[in-house]
Amino acid sequence: MADVTKPSFLVDTSSDPVAIRIEGRASFQNSPCLNEFFNALVGQGRTRFVMDFQNCTSMDSTFLGVLAGAALQLRKQATPGSLVLCRLGERNLELVRNLGLHRLLTVDTETGGVNTSGLSALPNLPAQGELESARLVLAAHENLVAADASNQAKFQDVLSFLKSRVQQG
Repeated sequence: MADVTKPSFLVDTSSDPVAIRIEGRASFQNSPCLNEFFNALVGQGRTRFVMDFQNCTSMDSTFLGVLAGAALQLRKQATPGSLVLCRLGERNLELVRNLGLHRLLTVDTETGGVNTSGLSALPNLPAQGELESARLVLAAHENLVAADASNQAKFQDVLSFLKSRVQQG
């Protein structure tokens, strides 16, 4: 049983689609492990993912940018993959739609076929340095702009700040 006081991702890599359940807040603080998880599994040829948001209390733009990046990566595969978000609460669904992500991935207001047996906690990565963290947050926000050009205006200040930070090293 996961410690629900600490935000986490529970995953089942043996299921098809790969099942992911969010427990608590999904944010820039725990997004690095999810980003690595997507990259590793897509690198292994996995192309179908379903995410259960029933226990997701909130999410920030970095987390949403990681999802956008995963969806963009899945679209580029020889056989395009899929990322399904299910059981989104009203506020989280509003965030997904406001950023145009519903056009990039699939939103399923029902269960999405998530099998919650066999889920295990995705380990958090060691804390990133400031520069590595800035690179991830920058890439996540660039993914949001790639997903929907109208996001450029929403995040232009964040993007300018992060690009400057990354260039400074």
